[in-house]
Amino acid sequence: MGRLEHSWRSGLTRRNAVRGLAGFLAGSSLIHGQQDEFRDHSRVPGMDELVNAFDFESAAFAKLPREVYNYTTHGSAGEFTLRRNRAAFDWVKLIPKGIPSAGKIDTSTEVCGTKMAFPIMVAPTAGHVALHPEGEAATHVGCTAASATPMIVSNVASLPLDKIAEAADGPLWFQLYPRQQLEANRTLLENAQQAGYQAVVVTIDQQAPYYERQLHDRHLRNLGGRSRRPRNAPASPYRVRDFRAWYEWKMFEELRPMIHVPMLAKGVLTAEDARLCVENGLDGIVVSNHGGRALDYSPSSLEALPEIVDAVGGRIPVIVDSGFRTGSDVLKALALGASAICLGRVPRWGLGSFGAAGVQRVLEIIQAELVLAMAHTGQPTLATIDRSLVRTDFS
Repeated sequence: MGRLEHSWRSGLTRRNAVRGLAGFLAGSSLIHGQQDEFRDHSRVPGMDELVNAFDFESAAFAKLPREVYNYTTHGSAGEFTLRRNRAAFDWVKLIPKGIPSAGKIDTSTEVCGTKMAFPIMVAPTAGHVALHPEGEAATHVGCTAASATPMIVSNVASLPLDKIAEAADGPLWFQLYPRQQLEANRTLLENAQQAGYQAVVVTIDQQAPYYERQLHDRHLRNLGGRSRRPRNAPASPYRVRDFRAWYEWKMFEELRPMIHVPMLAKGVLTAEDARLCVENGLDGIVVSNHGGRALDYSPSSLEALPEIVDAVGGRIPVIVDSGFRTGSDVLKALALGASAICLGRVPRWGLGSFGAAGVQRVLEIIQAELVLAMAHTGQPTLATIDRSLVRTDFS
């Protein structure tokens, strides 16, 4: 073997060269600089290690891109209402009996013709494909596995309504953002009802949707240059679209011939609007401030709930959402008169962290917490729950 061949055989191999380069890059400060300094880069716990809904939020934060996580997390303007939704639960105390004798707990109920094992539903939220490749189909699978929890599918879902319905056999409702041109609603409503959706929830609290963080981020991207206005943007300097500012009560009368299932209004926060819902023939109400994503400085849904329940007087069911995280939260709303509650961010955290299995698990945790809270307070059925169970301080 000549000197050249010997040098080639004993020299640096391609494998060793790549290994050395990888080691150099791994120790480089440039790589460290690309890490998100606000994100914990330690091991993400497995699903079996998570014990409550808040744990699922942490897991979703660790796994999702920051923009996707922020979309789920943020609220409107200064996020006062977003924070108030959670703070309101601290203003309601549960009063247990001295010797509770609940016996076997029965959480079953029926709302607008839909039978439920628990008074818990999944609220309509947009864009589940950003959280998981299977999108709303995976959410539906998880809901069905969690005692057939009803899922309200958003008007702006990532997947077609029939594809979501085909994924599992649990109950589905459809959420509608009404279109000003009446006939533009017909196809959506017909598709939903033909696919087996059992109710239609008409949202009335998003006339001018926009979020402060989005505005802030857009202006940051344009520092040092002329602000780029997106195509077809409104003239308002805040780029607030007004395409839903036409809402009127008469639209329910116009929509009714297209809807052959129960129709509910979502976004009610006052007794006056609750009475108008009854007068306009609505089959139910969803007390909601859109999870703190509509009008900032509006009341929390929980503190608005009692006056709406009183105004309705049992004539139609009252559902409530915004801020629910635990089974005790659910029990407090039931004691204040709610027929059921909706979870919005919670199942999104489950989906974003572990897919359909995460949705199932986080729903089952809250269901179990509700059973535990009912047992502690001596409530064998939902029918026994009333306002004597709570003390409120909403002032």
